[in-house]
Amino acid sequence: MTQITLLDGSIGQELMKRSGDKPTTIWSIQVMMDHPGMVQEVHEEYFRAGATIATTNTYCVHRDRLRKVDLDPELMPDLVENALHEAESACAGNGGAGRIAGALGPLEASYRPDICLPPETAAPAFAELVELMKDRVDFFLIETVSSLEHAEGVLRGVAQAGKPVWLAVTVDDEDGTKLRSGEDLQGLLPLVQVHQPDAVLVNCSRPEAVTAALDIIRGFDKPFGAYANGFTHISDGFLEDKPTVDALEARIDLTPLAYAEFVQGWIGQGATIVGGCCEVGPDHIAELSRQLKANGHQIV
Repeated sequence: MTQITLLDGSIGQELMKRSGDKPTTIWSIQVMMDHPGMVQEVHEEYFRAGATIATTNTYCVHRDRLRKVDLDPELMPDLVENALHEAESACAGNGGAGRIAGALGPLEASYRPDICLPPETAAPAFAELVELMKDRVDFFLIETVSSLEHAEGVLRGVAQAGKPVWLAVTVDDEDGTKLRSGEDLQGLLPLVQVHQPDAVLVNCSRPEAVTAALDIIRGFDKPFGAYANGFTHISDGFLEDKPTVDALEARIDLTPLAYAEFVQGWIGQGATIVGGCCEVGPDHIAELSRQLKANGHQIV
């Protein structure tokens, strides 16, 4: 019997579906501002599905992202407070069970290594978020890291977190041995050895690309795993300035059963941390929970 951490699934996409609102550049944050309590509802549904982690709705909470949509960057502490409150309330409603992961999304934009800020600029921005969250999260989840420079900046930013740190990278959808920057995934190893994150994951990539990525990451001598997305591909429109998620198309073939088949393969490779990213929702997590239990694994 293997102990498996079952992460939650998509937060932002679920919020958009529930709200019915028009997507914005900071879609998940806009919904949290306009619909108080909805983030908590999403966390609660993932707990009911079998997840043991609530990932805070802080992926887009960065001063630079707020400035891009003409919001006061001084709103950042209040937005972080709202996200933490929603996650904590969901845990309380779950009988006090469940851990909280403090999400640290990319600065500027996702999948854009070409505009990645240099580490000496990025690190203080991430450190500010860490300081706001560190007393109320169980660990930090660095998400959608698309280049070695991105990894260096955020790992420096969490150096004083005082909490476990999980590093999740996003890989090329056609070649999982490479980051989205085109750099070899193996090149991440020296940064892992220096900064010593507590786990290394693959996230927000096509599940078909994850297998090759895990073949490399499992050699890093860290707990590892994956949570893939359900997009057909990352479109050119989403790589433009100020993108919105309606520039991305959801797959229709990635059913809960189909996604679970991918995940079972990753567990066969030795993965002990699994879940879902964009377009992977509560039904997918519920099926993962069912299969993990049926196969004799312990969800932790």
